[in-house]
Amino acid sequence: MMSLLEWLVHGTIPVPGGELGAREVIGNLFGLASAILGMKRLVWAWPVGLIGNVLLFTVFATGELSGHIDEPLWGQAGRQVFFAAVSLYGWWRWSQLRKAGGASDGGAIAPRWATWAERGQLLVLGVVGYAAAYVLLTQVLGSWGPTTEAWILAGSMLATYGMARGWVEFWLVWILVDVVGVTTLLQAGYYPTAGMYLFYAVFVVIGFVVWLRASRTVVDASEDKEVVAA
Repeated sequence: MMSLLEWLVHGTIPVPGGELGAREVIGNLFGLASAILGMKRLVWAWPVGLIGNVLLFTVFATGELSGHIDEPLWGQAGRQVFFAAVSLYGWWRWSQLRKAGGASDGGAIAPRWATWAERGQLLVLGVVGYAAAYVLLTQVLGSWGPTTEAWILAGSMLATYGMARGWVEFWLVWILVDVVGVTTLLQAGYYPTAGMYLFYAVFVVIGFVVWLRASRTVVDASEDKEVVAA
């Protein structure tokens, strides 16, 4: 009988249209749980997401998607590394804000729209991040589709950073990342994986609506202004 560890590494789960690796499904379930916790603005969103990052990195780096092994998707794999790095920052920031008082409704952070200066910062980071990701994927790692994967990598970093800052816009960035991500997976023939990402995108839209409403009523109750500015 296959042990739990062996099943996690080598097991598959039947789904409509094929099958998915156990790591892929479980990693995305952790990602979905992280999104739901992030929607509620709970600090646990970050450590839960980190577990999913580790699992999904192993999936994309080996190309073991949709129940078979093919060419690695380094853009998808690389974003898991950057997710982890930015998530550590988000975990620290939300934890500090929560200790300092958090939001008026009990959440760790009060959602708000970014200022125009902050949006300019996101735009610059996005352009620089895309260019750097494209060079990395074409000149160093190699990629099935560097044009789209570079955006998946850069956009994912922007969205995670925006979440750490509490900007409502981060959900919109995620939507754009998911649109490109699903398209890329369909073109690569990973239909079950694309379907799972499409399902995940529904929760991203819901998260945007939830944060949008909260931004109109929730205020920052933190007493530590240095943490708020960090």
